[in-house]
Amino acid sequence: MSKTITPYHDEQATKKEQVADMFNNISKTYDFLNHFMSLGIDIIWRKKAINELKKDKPKLILDVATGTGDFAFEALSILKPEKIIGVDISRGMLDIAEQKIAKRGLSDKFAVKLGDSEKLPFEGAEFDAVTVAYGVRNFENLEKGLADINRVLKPGGKVVVLEFSKPKVFPVKQLYNFYFSYITPGIGKLFSKDARAYSYLPESVAAFPDGPVFVALMDKVGFKNTKCRPLTFGICSIYTGIK
Repeated sequence: MSKTITPYHDEQATKKEQVADMFNNISKTYDFLNHFMSLGIDIIWRKKAINELKKDKPKLILDVATGTGDFAFEALSILKPEKIIGVDISRGMLDIAEQKIAKRGLSDKFAVKLGDSEKLPFEGAEFDAVTVAYGVRNFENLEKGLADINRVLKPGGKVVVLEFSKPKVFPVKQLYNFYFSYITPGIGKLFSKDARAYSYLPESVAAFPDGPVFVALMDKVGFKNTKCRPLTFGICSIYTGIK
């Protein structure tokens, strides 16, 4: 595994603590910047990931690293589950999610909870499906986080992970690296006042064990029928597995 990439290079704080601080810092501009910097393609990627669960018709879904809840809201709309519970390490992000839930009148369908994705505050075999959108690369211990997702899934339940990956094809690879390394931190600094958070983004993507390496890790913690589906020339990937 690559060395641990952290947002603020603070030797006193763990990656987990730094990630929580970072998302607290950028929570108010997070949604806007997500859509702006991905040119809106992130919305298409989310829909593709959610559609992986369509035929499974899950009734109770856990959305890990739920952030401001965008992925969960989309899942509610497409999958019509009985309930989604979102968990996140950042109180600032959950505050925004709670405002959105109240505004949309969805408190009976979507609830959020402060919690650690590597030590989920739920019983074993509780959920029909677990989703994680752009969250696994922020785990302090990736294997531990995946193992805990497996623990809270019911037997036969499905996990869907959406995460940035590294395109291999010329010239997409070169354009992607340039955009992520030079344009993204500048835009992030301009709008969020936290340039470091948006420098961490390309660093964390570069260090993330994507593709077959991530699939092998899913296999290792006990997932079956694991698959990787690259999107948009490999800029993003959907990973699925069954407990």
